[in-house]
Amino acid sequence: MVDVEARPPTRDSIPGVAGADDELRAKGLSNNSVGLLGSAVIGVSTVAPVYCLTSTLGPTVSEVGLQMPAIFLAGFLPMLLVAFAYRELNRAVPDCGTSFTWSVKAFGPRIGWMCGWGLVIATIIVLSNLAGVATSYFYLMLGEVTGSADVAALDGNKPVHVLTCLAFIAIATVISYRGMTATKGVQYALVGLQLTVLALFVVMALVKARSGDFAGSIDFSWGWLNPFAVDSFKTFTAGLSLSIFMFWGWDACLTVNEETAGSSRTPGRAALLAMVVLIGSYLLTAIGTQMFAGVGERDLGLGNPETSDNVFAALADPVMGSGLGVLLFVAVLASAAASLQTTFIPVARTVLAMSTYQALPESYSRVNPRFRTPGRATVAAGIATGAFYAVMTFLSENVLIDTIYALGLMICFYYSITAFACAWFFRAELRTSTRALFLKGVIPVLGGLLLAAVFTKTLIDIWDPAYGSGSSVFGVGSVFVIGVGLLAVGGVIMLVMQRRSPAFFRGEVLTRSTPALVVED
Repeated sequence: MVDVEARPPTRDSIPGVAGADDELRAKGLSNNSVGLLGSAVIGVSTVAPVYCLTSTLGPTVSEVGLQMPAIFLAGFLPMLLVAFAYRELNRAVPDCGTSFTWSVKAFGPRIGWMCGWGLVIATIIVLSNLAGVATSYFYLMLGEVTGSADVAALDGNKPVHVLTCLAFIAIATVISYRGMTATKGVQYALVGLQLTVLALFVVMALVKARSGDFAGSIDFSWGWLNPFAVDSFKTFTAGLSLSIFMFWGWDACLTVNEETAGSSRTPGRAALLAMVVLIGSYLLTAIGTQMFAGVGERDLGLGNPETSDNVFAALADPVMGSGLGVLLFVAVLASAAASLQTTFIPVARTVLAMSTYQALPESYSRVNPRFRTPGRATVAAGIATGAFYAVMTFLSENVLIDTIYALGLMICFYYSITAFACAWFFRAELRTSTRALFLKGVIPVLGGLLLAAVFTKTLIDIWDPAYGSGSSVFGVGSVFVIGVGLLAVGGVIMLVMQRRSPAFFRGEVLTRSTPALVVED
């Protein structure tokens, strides 16, 4: 009888590979199961571009008005710079622990552990939010198809909403558990659908905007791409934090590096390809919707507070017509559902790596022998996501909202550490060539500084109770309490693990000198 879970082989057990306790370890994942296109699709899917656009277009316009396209470009810049850091680190150390593994090798076990925690907790929050969005659009789509307001209203029934949400989480967990082959098949369909519908929406918006038949339509201006035209630095940083969130998730390409053909090079190329697809989609959609609807605060204007949190729901029929408008609801549902499934990839593989290197309990280092996936870590992530969303939904809607607002803090936290880790890890090579200086030093540091600045500014802003839902704890904004509190929880868990796994925290398991595991392409 075969065990349900099997422990992954170490390098000691791989023929022809010299073993050592401090070496990178094979995790038992399925090698060569993902190619360049599949990896890029995973990156795009995890970001969930259609969902991000419908929920972010309105708030971004409310902050910066006509400069929305410029803000999208500004948010793209630090992410692009950090993507180069990820690419260089992956070439040297193609390990599925990515940010955790790299920051441990650069800065030591404690900073590395907290970097890994930032990724894990941010992903759990995103997963719960995506499941909620998928549920809402599921009932909204059913209401549109059936023409029944009662069906659409089921989303407002908390028990029904939570049960449906848990069902979506369970389905996504099962698909992720069954491996990269199942993941790719679903993702090609869902990502293809959402990008096709989004392209159709943009074309129809541009055509109708230029027809002159709609009162709110405005002409395109190159000035929309000028970030210096934003009124103030405060509004610029507020818009920038929204824009950065819209790009989060592209690094999922790197967390499947041990399962990718060409593990040292393909994931980095896939990440850059995903970034190009995302910025192209965002700019075209921003320009198309802005030309069609304008930025006013009435009717279909993107600045209308009554529709700003769900722009596509308001623009679907006016842009695409009642017959095709439902496709936009399907696209948002597909976007959230696709991202819900792929977002399990980075959290499960980060937990797998942390466990393999003794930074978390050993049980999470086991993989399913049939599907060759981090089965136990995937199931644990699904349970944590479902429990988090259910508890938060019934406990307080404000807490759930503020938890989502705290996401930006987590994202900037672990991305910036990873960017700085790149420059420090390669510090001895920076003088060897101009390429090394810029791609391994200057560019990553610039990206890290930009994200660290956003982290610091966000930390200051969320102290104010007016930030987010407006809730406070002893006069301090609840977004601050949640964001800093979640990082503090990670610190406590780290101290517990330090007592259980002293070897890792003494730097005896994973060090800078640990050689990379070369996976044959």
